[in-house]
Amino acid sequence: MMLRPILPNEWLQLISHIQPEGLVNDIMNRVEQEYNTYRCFPEIDKIFKAFEMVSPSRVKVVIIGQDPYHGIGQANGLAFSVSPGVKIPPSLGNIFKEINKEFGYSIPTNGDLSRWASQGVLLINSTLTVSEAKPNSHEKIGWTILTDAIVESLANEFKNLVFLCWGAHAIKKTSLIEDKDHLILQSPHPSPLSAHRGFLGNNHFRLANEYLQLKEKSPIDWDLSNQLNFTFD
Repeated sequence: MMLRPILPNEWLQLISHIQPEGLVNDIMNRVEQEYNTYRCFPEIDKIFKAFEMVSPSRVKVVIIGQDPYHGIGQANGLAFSVSPGVKIPPSLGNIFKEINKEFGYSIPTNGDLSRWASQGVLLINSTLTVSEAKPNSHEKIGWTILTDAIVESLANEFKNLVFLCWGAHAIKKTSLIEDKDHLILQSPHPSPLSAHRGFLGNNHFRLANEYLQLKEKSPIDWDLSNQLNFTFD
């Protein structure tokens, strides 16, 4: 029997005033049906990993993408991240290229973004699950309602956050954020299909750190170049 993952209670409390009653339960009912019928990603116990790693009060930066990687062994519950030993996908490769351009850090060979999460970076997609080889296949399940509630609640409850919105699905969420209270940076998605139309060269990582420092918050260390790339048999 499939063990149903649970959105951490502090996140449920954060969105309790605007989430429709039973929303998470309804979504998970649909998700379990999909996972029982098709191969889906990430592994079901990793669906809420981003929220397990960062509590609402510790969030400094929110990175929003579209939906998880749809290839076997890629998605690990953090948007754009892959586990150690997994080949770096093109979108993540473009993220690392941009960081290299902004700071001069070497391109990592390990695509695990947990170190960012541990510093207060919430790495989420607009939709949190996907079927194999079918990008955006779970868009209608209800995830966008939940992630809208999370973004809106974070923006209302806290001040001086940085929202990095990459791609059309993420940019839609900017309407939920009061830009006078936060820094909102948006660009095309880092996918090879769109990265050269404005993601590469967006300077988002440096701008995020400059804003955090201006607001007397510690900047994010974006450098992952010294992570060991453990390979598992």
